[in-house]
Amino acid sequence: MLSLAIVGLMVGLMIGRLTTPYERVLEQVVVVQDGLDLWFNEEPKLHGENVEGTVAVLFEAQGKAQRGQLYLQGKPVGWRVQKSEEGLLLTVVAARPLHGEWAGAEDAGRWRVQVRLHE
Repeated sequence: MLSLAIVGLMVGLMIGRLTTPYERVLEQVVVVQDGLDLWFNEEPKLHGENVEGTVAVLFEAQGKAQRGQLYLQGKPVGWRVQKSEEGLLLTVVAARPLHGEWAGAEDAGRWRVQVRLHE
């Protein structure tokens, strides 16, 4: 009876592992002209907004916190990826109001989200 219980537990764990959704992970952030390219292993769900001159994009994904700087028309722009309860939050700020547009597409077996900025 105990062996049947153990076999049942093992089969249940294997089925659970197979049905667990694949974890989306931010693999790389690349600074490009006029914005950022964010590379994921799978397509993340995302929600973005332009809020009072700041660009904020929330990704349902895992990854490490990062920050950096880029230049838009010769002026510095700061960006930061931080963990939140819902996933990863990308925030882009500058000393002047910014507007952003974002789009994702599959590229070479990975998923790239392009965030383009303009004043």
